[in-house]
Amino acid sequence: MFTGLIQRIGTVKRVSRGAGLVVEIFADKPWMRPLEEGESVAVNGVCLTVARCEGSRFTADVLDETVSRTGIGELLPGAKVNLERALRAGDAMGGHIVQGHVDCRGTVSELRTKGRDKQLIVRCGRVFAAGCVMKGSVTIDGVSLTVSALGDDSFGVDLIPTTREETILGGLKVGDKVNLEGDVIGKYVAKSFGNAAQPTAGLTEKSLMEAGFL
Repeated sequence: MFTGLIQRIGTVKRVSRGAGLVVEIFADKPWMRPLEEGESVAVNGVCLTVARCEGSRFTADVLDETVSRTGIGELLPGAKVNLERALRAGDAMGGHIVQGHVDCRGTVSELRTKGRDKQLIVRCGRVFAAGCVMKGSVTIDGVSLTVSALGDDSFGVDLIPTTREETILGGLKVGDKVNLEGDVIGKYVAKSFGNAAQPTAGLTEKSLMEAGFL
């Protein structure tokens, strides 16, 4: 489990596409405690297992399923990525519950200036958008953010200067693809409404309030 609070920016050093996808990543600065083989690290919001590590470098094998659902397979050497190590018992829970299980890809459709801040509008499709609620949580490329705008097939989040400077979100441009993960609590709430095939069908702020979740 993760919190969506990015700890390091990483640089992709090697991508191997032999029998399966393997990525090698260097963190921009040393970790406070050494990486360990077998631990989980979220790379742009995708939970990966450390196969080999040395200092700030680690290598991870990527499942074909992960490649098909996320942007990990599109990474090239030199690409910058958001990194977060898995939450440990006793760690501060500063963001929200993030599993590292990407629901879908989204596309940056608009960047708006709001004083010192920026609003990022992401087109995500109707199913994902229906699971978002105003002031609820959403994860973009591993970053925990608060929903500040909603559309039928899109949502918006506001980015403060710190988020833009300490994550890769500050470099996003219109047309860029991003990994999206919805709030896991919202997913369970949606399933409680009895539609597992379309988990967000019929889920609205009004229905959540009537059920006592808001």
